[in-house]
Amino acid sequence: MTKSLLNSAFKARRLLLPALLTVIAINSHAQSADTASLFKSSLFTPVKSFTIGVEGPAVDKDGNVYAVNFDHDGTIGKMTPDGKTSIFIELPKGSVGNGIRFDSHGNMLIADYTGHNIIKVDMVTKQQSVFAHEARMSQPNDIAIDNKDRLYASDPNWKAGTGKIWRIDTNGKVTLLDSMATVNGIDVSPDNRTLYVNEKRKIWAYDLSSKGKLSNKRLVIEFTDFGMDGLRCDIKGNIYQARFGKGTIAKVSPEGKILEEITLIGKKPTNVAFGGPDGKTMYVTLQDQGNLETFRVNDPGREWKMSKKQK
Repeated sequence: MTKSLLNSAFKARRLLLPALLTVIAINSHAQSADTASLFKSSLFTPVKSFTIGVEGPAVDKDGNVYAVNFDHDGTIGKMTPDGKTSIFIELPKGSVGNGIRFDSHGNMLIADYTGHNIIKVDMVTKQQSVFAHEARMSQPNDIAIDNKDRLYASDPNWKAGTGKIWRIDTNGKVTLLDSMATVNGIDVSPDNRTLYVNEKRKIWAYDLSSKGKLSNKRLVIEFTDFGMDGLRCDIKGNIYQARFGKGTIAKVSPEGKILEEITLIGKKPTNVAFGGPDGKTMYVTLQDQGNLETFRVNDPGREWKMSKKQK
């Protein structure tokens, strides 16, 4: 290479280096800012916009958030991504919702604990129908859904201190899977091979077969204080567990290690759901505040990713 070419190359490198360093600095700053904003909770809806029965957050394919008992019991509230809230539907007289999920067709499925029903809602027409009814249930509480649209419902009997786990098939058939103490939060792992259920202060894992049967019950983690309510899994299989009374959401690995504990404004979180444009925004319902809070996480939710594949 000639001397003039060498000089030109060195000059170009001197000009490019500051620009490259600037790009690196900007990216590093953006990553640092994003990391700094993780796990910091803030209000999503005003305090007391929901009743103390606020529960069942779920996010549709367009990013709208839904929760039960907005303004008064027996409603489903709808929140746009920017937090504008309204009544989406009124449930049939005497029905009160708890858990909410969406199936692969976009239908909303609601655990109606007073009516012992699973209610299906057509999101376009808002028409409601009883998808499943089981008189033997104490109260269908939280529900989970697998990649075959089968539902799994926790069913606690608070007075008796007992509980059951049910499977609801796509034809509405209800099958008893197991009996235990008061069950609550429930979700399916990203590979659809594990069902997580909490009971008092314990999170249990079951092997989940391709036919929706349970086996090999084992303890994931047992907390020593406070209570638990709803839970959800992210795409890596980590469990986000609402710690009722402690005012935190515990991020727990599939092996039972606490990876994070996110402090909330309220003290009585009832359930959680993933949403946002990238699936990394978590929405939390809070009984004592009668509202929802939100914070950012570092991995999308399992169900959020599943819904994107179905679009």
